[in-house]
Amino acid sequence: MSQEVLDTLNILGKMGWAIALHGGAGDIPINIPAERREPREASLRRILQIGVSALNAKSSALDVVELVVRELENCPHFNAGKGSVLTSNGTVEMEACIMDGSSKQCGAVSGVTTVVNPISLARRIMEKTPHIYLAFDGAEAFAREQGLEIVDKNHFITPENIERLKQAKEANRVQQDYTQPIKLENQNVPDGDSKLGTVGCVAVDNLGNLAAATSTGGLVNKMVGRIGDTPIIGAGTYANKFCAVSATGRGEAIIRETVARDVAAVMEYKGLGLKEAAAYIVDQVAPKGTTGLVAVSPTGEVTMPFNTTGMFRACATEDGFMEVAIW
Repeated sequence: MSQEVLDTLNILGKMGWAIALHGGAGDIPINIPAERREPREASLRRILQIGVSALNAKSSALDVVELVVRELENCPHFNAGKGSVLTSNGTVEMEACIMDGSSKQCGAVSGVTTVVNPISLARRIMEKTPHIYLAFDGAEAFAREQGLEIVDKNHFITPENIERLKQAKEANRVQQDYTQPIKLENQNVPDGDSKLGTVGCVAVDNLGNLAAATSTGGLVNKMVGRIGDTPIIGAGTYANKFCAVSATGRGEAIIRETVARDVAAVMEYKGLGLKEAAAYIVDQVAPKGTTGLVAVSPTGEVTMPFNTTGMFRACATEDGFMEVAIW
């Protein structure tokens, strides 16, 4: 963003930090049990406050989104990091992406199985290599070279996700975040606390700098080697001078529609505001019920649209507005 634009925004009194984060979108039933809903809401509220404190302390948007997504990865209630869902082989293959709006520098990673915080690996790829995207064995080797925290693969394999994979295999399907219990022979199969979701964060700091970060374990029962929208620049994650976007939902649909980049594109080329642009793009995604996103603009505007039943989400702005919501 040019200094001229920044000066104009300051004169208009429109500058101010803003932050939004999500814990996944999908078919979240209104009657989700309190013991599953409340820990997730509490985690979003706690982690949102961490981001707010960092922005108040003048941290950069890039540092804030990494910090917030690390916290979300460390929370077992969401489908990223510790809570990552399992592939058809019962393994974890995690993905993450981070992007700085002012420079368009970005880093992405796929197929990691031992890295505690894939989002920090994505940032190291952005800052310490000539590349944007590393995957599988090469990404694992680079994480070790960089001294990032590594654990045994079994660290990520929880009883809840073993049960969730069993459920998906019995139904012979790949599951998006927050799928409801599958009915087999007129019986509800226990879902193993399967209300999990991809995580992401977007932020704008006091200087008007934008950043986006997203992390995921992917889809339950996905094929080994499958790559979703999260690490693909312009699909699940994007930031430039117009907005920062983190998407969640069915990766294949989000990739086909280049969701995150298209929000920025209609702002730039159609002159739409952030909320109009995001709503327009989410409405265009087919099939319905596959997509949600969080986005911020350089003027501190926030939007969190979705075409699913619900999306675990939270946001805050410098003027004191704060929200944590699902439906």
